[in-house]
Amino acid sequence: MYRFVLLCILLTTVFIGAEQTLSEMRQGQSPVSSDPAERHLKNVRQLTFGRQNAEAYFSFDGTKLIFQSTNNWMGTSYAGSQSSGVSDLGCYQMYTMDLENGAIRLVSTGTGVTTCGFFFPGDRRVLFSSTHLKGPNCPPKLKREGRYRWALDDYDIFSVRIDGQEIQRLTATPGYDAEATVSPDGKTIVFTSERDGDLEIYAMDLDGSHVRRLTHEVGYDGGPFFSPDSRRIVYRAAHPADAAEIEAYQTLLKQHVVEPGQLEIFVMNADGSGQHAVTHNGASNFSPFFHPDGRRIIYASNEQDRQPGQPPSFHLYLINEDGTDIERITSSGHFNSFPMFSSDGKKLVWVSDRHAATRGEFNVFLADWVP
Repeated sequence: MYRFVLLCILLTTVFIGAEQTLSEMRQGQSPVSSDPAERHLKNVRQLTFGRQNAEAYFSFDGTKLIFQSTNNWMGTSYAGSQSSGVSDLGCYQMYTMDLENGAIRLVSTGTGVTTCGFFFPGDRRVLFSSTHLKGPNCPPKLKREGRYRWALDDYDIFSVRIDGQEIQRLTATPGYDAEATVSPDGKTIVFTSERDGDLEIYAMDLDGSHVRRLTHEVGYDGGPFFSPDSRRIVYRAAHPADAAEIEAYQTLLKQHVVEPGQLEIFVMNADGSGQHAVTHNGASNFSPFFHPDGRRIIYASNEQDRQPGQPPSFHLYLINEDGTDIERITSSGHFNSFPMFSSDGKKLVWVSDRHAATRGEFNVFLADWVP
């Protein structure tokens, strides 16, 4: 009981005064030069500047974003350009950004590391995954050794009001619980977990109850998003093909590491039935999201930029759910990912290294979508 009360006091202390308004936010939404090859993108604006800013997703009404950043936005005057006055947190914390008045607010606790934020319908609460209950520090950084891999830190999923108050824990199983999103009808959270010894996709009610497993094939299944009608789920998957690959995957999994060299895009019904692959290119395809028409999917891939001995470039592509009519969307930069359409289909937000001032910098970009 004492630990619970102490935790509540600490969280309240962090959240008080957590809002920061960027006085020059509209200036900070800087127009950038257009690429004629990116015919679907108009009025491209850069929303963040410096370090790593990722996984920016719209509120349901399209007026806000939730995103994760290694920038410490608190107590600084951040005015749309990289500034030595903005300190590096070392790992991600979760923020919301108001696209109308330029307010940025910390919604996570300021401790541990966070990932995968998303709004609830009504836009009064958000969810995210965090390790803050395991300790206040950033987890040790994984040695990537030149490979595409990431650590499965001990995340749980939390819900909180957009003012940072009334945090609620939604998962309490050991290990990785993350990559959570909410259905447009406001009834279901879908997420990735290793609770059963493999990386599978699960669904649960908004309060964390009625958990049910949706995928069962050996390998990584994750990054799920619902279709606009909440009846289907698009996700990424890497299923080892033979005994040696399965053993290698499970060995890394025991070390809480995943290394999916190849990821394909899949779609299934909301109850887990009808699973089928959309892509079959053997590339690293990830971050899929349904177009508002419910028939097409936008995703990130290195399918056209895999040169031997060269680091791959990742760009956005649009594809029909049946795997036909692939169209490349981005051309600028070497990394473009985490795309999301606004619910009305008029805007696209994504993360890119275009115009980066330093290596390893990723920023949030917003554009009008041209059909």
